[in-house]
Amino acid sequence: MANRLASATSPYLLQHAQNPVYWREWSPEAFEEARRRDVPVLLSVGYAACHWCHVMAHESFEDETTAAYMNEHFVNIKVDREERPDVDAVYMAATTAMTGSGGWPMTVVLDHDGNPFFAGTYFPDQPRHGQPAFTQVLQALSEAWTQRRSEIGAVAENVRQHLAAISGVAGAAGDWQVDVGAAVEALAGEFDPMAGGFGGAPKFPPSMVLEFLRRVAETDSRVPHMLSRTVAAMAGGGIYDQVGGGFARYAVDRGWVVPHFEKMLYDNAQLIGLYARLGTELGDRVAQESADWMIRELGTAEGGFASALDADSEGVEGKFYVWTPGELVEVLGADDGAWAAEVFEVTEAGTFEEGASTLQLRHRPDDPERLESVKARLLAARAERVRPTRDDKVVAAWNGLAISGLVDAGLMLGERQYVDAAVAAAELLWRTHCVGLDTPPPSGSGGSTSDVRLLRVSRDGAAGAHAGVLEDYGCVAGGFLALTQATGDSTWLERATALLDTALTHFRAEDGGFYDTADDAEALVTRPRDPSDNASPSGTGAMVHALVTAHALTGEGRYRTAAEETLAATSNLMTKAPRFAGWSLAAAATMKDGPLEIAVVGPPGPDRDALEAAARRKPGAVVVVADEARDDIPLLSSRTPVDGKAAAYVCRGFVCERPVTSPDDLATTPT
Repeated sequence: MANRLASATSPYLLQHAQNPVYWREWSPEAFEEARRRDVPVLLSVGYAACHWCHVMAHESFEDETTAAYMNEHFVNIKVDREERPDVDAVYMAATTAMTGSGGWPMTVVLDHDGNPFFAGTYFPDQPRHGQPAFTQVLQALSEAWTQRRSEIGAVAENVRQHLAAISGVAGAAGDWQVDVGAAVEALAGEFDPMAGGFGGAPKFPPSMVLEFLRRVAETDSRVPHMLSRTVAAMAGGGIYDQVGGGFARYAVDRGWVVPHFEKMLYDNAQLIGLYARLGTELGDRVAQESADWMIRELGTAEGGFASALDADSEGVEGKFYVWTPGELVEVLGADDGAWAAEVFEVTEAGTFEEGASTLQLRHRPDDPERLESVKARLLAARAERVRPTRDDKVVAAWNGLAISGLVDAGLMLGERQYVDAAVAAAELLWRTHCVGLDTPPPSGSGGSTSDVRLLRVSRDGAAGAHAGVLEDYGCVAGGFLALTQATGDSTWLERATALLDTALTHFRAEDGGFYDTADDAEALVTRPRDPSDNASPSGTGAMVHALVTAHALTGEGRYRTAAEETLAATSNLMTKAPRFAGWSLAAAATMKDGPLEIAVVGPPGPDRDALEAAARRKPGAVVVVADEARDDIPLLSSRTPVDGKAAAYVCRGFVCERPVTSPDDLATTPT
């Protein structure tokens, strides 16, 4: 039978004209055919720029086996909601009434009179994210139609129960959906309300936990204080370099006053992004100062980032960073020296050793110009001191984190040089750390079948022999995906998915999680596997974030499935020890109803910039921007300006909403 959409005028219907599904347009003839064959009508409603409509089309409507079942057991009608808003309105109301929500793609099954007895939105090709496969839906509906016709008024309820049973058999549906409230409760029990942070001394920056809290801040009244108090306390304490920017590894005391003075790339990479995402004056300042510090102090000639600065100089810990009141006067003069001592809490007794003090800035003075002048002079004077030693090896995972952090700082602060620095680091990783490139991913494929392997470290542009571990794959893929969103260059999407495919092939565990080493890595006494975060995200947490983002950009369901299975395997840790599973919790919180997927399309200019800015402020959102529709990044496919204006296309939970052209409308979209 020939598909009847070839003569349609709707671009959306024409997109489906070559499907093996025997689609019809909405018409009386379609219902007459259903009566003649005594089969139900399957109505599929969408529109040309609906991302998840295209995903479902690719997964199911282009599949010969699925299409054959549809053709045998249903009369199939395809409707463009923009062309037939009347049909859309009727069945969207029915869908909302039957399921509690609506959106596109919309899938409704009707009797011969057009009465709906089943409704839903997107269904995957395989059981995943708590839903049965589309073919299971079809089989259940066909069975209900043929065997329980007299009970048709109750079929919807029967079908839902049947699908729930199928989902339960299909896998651990829902197991990954951690009780966010319970995690917040546990964190609140360990929170230090006076000094910020969690637990007592020593205190490490809880970067991943803070991102989790940021993503759930609107849903729990306890969260904003924990988040704001901690980021302010860290930024104002001695753990933060008040003169040069950047954070030390941890504080030895409860109040963040005296740090262990070593500065690590992985800490600062994460904190730059976190503070930039806060969208506050404090956050912007700290992110900018720290990004500048990281580029200046840790940047390598090859474009990457060195691992760390030592805590010591001249054999003394902290000597490079601390000051006495007399030293401040010597550099700044009597008036500014005394003023600086008060502002930075430098006393004769000192807060560190031998009467020296770390610099703290708990309260910003009323004279910002004077403050900046003092800081600049102190920084210049400090540059004359003996500098701490730099560990200049380039670690793949930590550079992946640096790429992500710089991208967020560049986008949120409007500082393009940070994105440029991220690109340079990513090029180094791909050029030097990635091997096995005999069959690179095809241009525009959005994926790869090549076995691209990562090497863990390089130095002076030459890679070492050590194989990358799981965190390298997760963090580097995450950095590449961040660059995809920042630059719109699909090359980074191809490279990221190549790394993810390698990890899925070689690091996967039997229960759906991951090992930390590849299946062909050197055999140890036991194969390591630790899903808990330390000072940087676990490989497991990093992989989950990268998989979720890759799924949002490509629509490839296997990435989402892998992320859910991994979280299910990590659920005990997230429930019992949330302080050590912050990154996985952040992913789980975003995945619960999303993540929010936003494509901003239109001519460059202030209108598009405003939409982009509003989109990127959404916690956990995946955002891409382009002048016009593009197929090399599937999230941009069929996305066009609206009446010549820049528009934001928003999808969440596999359902797409109408495009908006106003930043205010986008800002009010629920996160």
